[in-house]
Amino acid sequence: MAVPRVAGAWAYRLCAGCACCHHRSRYCLHAPHTHRVGAAAALMNGTMLQGFSWYLDADGGHWRRLAEDAQLFADNGITAVWLPPAYKGMAGANDVGYGVYDTYDLGEFDQKGSVRTKYGTREEYLAAIDAIHAAGMQALADVVLDHRMGADGTERVRATEVASYNREQPVSAPRDITAWTRFDFPGRGNRYSDFKWNWTCFHGVDYDEATHANAIYLFDGKHWSEQVDHHDNGNYDYLMGCDVDEMYQPVYDELLRWGEWYLSTCDLDGFRLDALKHMDRQFFLRWLPALRQEFGKELFTVGEYWSPDVGELKAYLGSERAMSLFDVPLHYHLYQASCSFGTFDLRRLFDGTLVGADPTRAVTFVENHDTQPGQALQSFVQSWFKPSAYALILLREAGYPCVFYGDLFGMPNDGNIPAVRELPLLMELRRRFAYGPQHDYLDDPDVVGWTREGEGRHGGSGVACVLTDCAGGAKRMYVGSRHAGERWVSVLGGESDASVGDDGCAEFVCKGGSLSVYLPEDTAGVLENDIVRYGRDVPADLGAHLPPPTEEEQREADRIRHDAERYSSSQASR
Repeated sequence: MAVPRVAGAWAYRLCAGCACCHHRSRYCLHAPHTHRVGAAAALMNGTMLQGFSWYLDADGGHWRRLAEDAQLFADNGITAVWLPPAYKGMAGANDVGYGVYDTYDLGEFDQKGSVRTKYGTREEYLAAIDAIHAAGMQALADVVLDHRMGADGTERVRATEVASYNREQPVSAPRDITAWTRFDFPGRGNRYSDFKWNWTCFHGVDYDEATHANAIYLFDGKHWSEQVDHHDNGNYDYLMGCDVDEMYQPVYDELLRWGEWYLSTCDLDGFRLDALKHMDRQFFLRWLPALRQEFGKELFTVGEYWSPDVGELKAYLGSERAMSLFDVPLHYHLYQASCSFGTFDLRRLFDGTLVGADPTRAVTFVENHDTQPGQALQSFVQSWFKPSAYALILLREAGYPCVFYGDLFGMPNDGNIPAVRELPLLMELRRRFAYGPQHDYLDDPDVVGWTREGEGRHGGSGVACVLTDCAGGAKRMYVGSRHAGERWVSVLGGESDASVGDDGCAEFVCKGGSLSVYLPEDTAGVLENDIVRYGRDVPADLGAHLPPPTEEEQREADRIRHDAERYSSSQASR
């Protein structure tokens, strides 16, 4: 077995002859959690990869790296790659993509100081998508339509300043301001579109050039959208830059034309939608069906509605259920468990989560570009708990898991954060063995577990997991009568073997503050990744070795616990 050349720290053995690895068809969007593979139509678990992190080098080489590693991703169970925003941002070659300037410029025109984007050129972007498709995966585009930044010129506009903490509350009389709202795209001209943006395309801005004042201004004749988040700032339509009035008919028409152009130009399979809570809900309820009808594709779509309250996520999905959503409440539970020093009740991990309430619409994740260190939503799951967190999204039947690029390859530009060394093995376990009926043992505040019985279509399948957040423990769990008499071995955690009785049950052990994953003995012998045995680097009794939390850490843990309790209470009172 050859060890492939890959970027970063992720280099490990690949399967040399598995048909599931090398003979793939396109993925069925009607069932994003599974995939029909090859002539036998065997079902394979789906796994999304967020194909970037925030602080990647701005060297213009990322599209090439993704193209080179596409087959590696597919061979190891990735079924869809979420690509970063591909269009020119206000910071040109240094823009991560969320400071949107020109959505038609995919790294083709000399604008904002460069031709390429942070990730490369248009040709390299299209080549990366082709490589993703050639490897049998979906390519998902990051769509950022909430705002525009880096305007080419100013306009005199009559506007009213509103309170930053309540955007429905005026704090001044209407007056003329000088707003950066003209987007003429001189580097592109009229190529692909002759639409030019001016102040009528926006609700408001956050800067007056005439007075050099930073404040939020609502333009005369405009009003903030109603179908947005109202739990923060009175009305949270305004986020940053020039706030797009996406329901203004000329703007809607242009964004629909752009969507059609983008899909036809790039042969995309779906979308990740940014900043949903700041956009009129009706926009995507019109935009997505129009594109699906035009192209005859389902266009799998996952949206970012950032709220720890599952009630808000369910309300956004509504009866239309036009997309999936990232399970933000589950992320916060994982984060809270990782920094609560053994006081988190693991029995409630899935309480108040989208995967618990609506698993077919839940995209589960441990980390993303917004939660990594240095970002506004920083809530980085601590390293000791991260293997457990990934097991909770990868080895269970519910939800469509998304693996973070920074956890897979490490983040050398974020304080040199290492890759999660257990992650390749966990991905293999999901791809090959995490099938069949699931049995939960979420019955102890500090020691929980679950099993998958396996199924005949996946030879050797079946898995047992135990995790703890404090002292070690054991669980007697049922793995299925088909496994009676088998010996199961710990492939992650280094625990002693378990013998399955005639009743299909065995006792599975886990060290303190750790994760143990067991497989049938014969199955463990054909693993492509090395077994991970913790040894001395994880103490047997975590509580006895962890330093006491600092005052800052304790305040943060208390804040998270308070927020979780507040949202739980508000949900219960509805």
